[in-house]
Amino acid sequence: MRVKVMNSSSRKTRDKIKKSFALLVEEKKDLNKITVTDLVTKADITRSAFYTHYENIYDVAKEILDETLEVLVCNIDKLQNIDNINLYFDEIFYYIKNNSDMYKMILSSNDPLLFMASLDKIVSKSLYEVLKDRNIEDLELNISLFIDGCLQLIIKHYRNIINCSLDEINEYMKKTFKLLFLRN
Repeated sequence: MRVKVMNSSSRKTRDKIKKSFALLVEEKKDLNKITVTDLVTKADITRSAFYTHYENIYDVAKEILDETLEVLVCNIDKLQNIDNINLYFDEIFYYIKNNSDMYKMILSSNDPLLFMASLDKIVSKSLYEVLKDRNIEDLELNISLFIDGCLQLIIKHYRNIINCSLDEINEYMKKTFKLLFLRN
């Protein structure tokens, strides 16, 4: 049975599990190589404590993904029109920066695809809704190109492939967005 009411102890245990999970993802580079034994050892908890909160390793990954997507969905409300695009990007990057250690670990692995696919879907839909009335040629393709490129920049940042800060990537994304979608 999973914990339904989260008290302080439950939150601390879940946080330990998620932080340990992220460390293991960074170490092993592959979600399929992580075991519950690895995780409980790294988190210094019992197996029963793990199973009180999660069914398996994939539940931990899903919770991390769901928490991130929840924040992004909440911020979509700020994207009511094209004038709010900078605020939208700033809010996303604020959240990513505040959880930077977790993303560095997860995005440096070989398994960021589930996370990126979900993020791609949410952001693409939001941008399409804001831009659909602007009569932009190849809108869906441009949105796809823009989002895929932005996500790859974030992955490359966390894998230390490019030497840019998240702030620089955010500013670049806003500038590129204007070039792609707001040209007259």
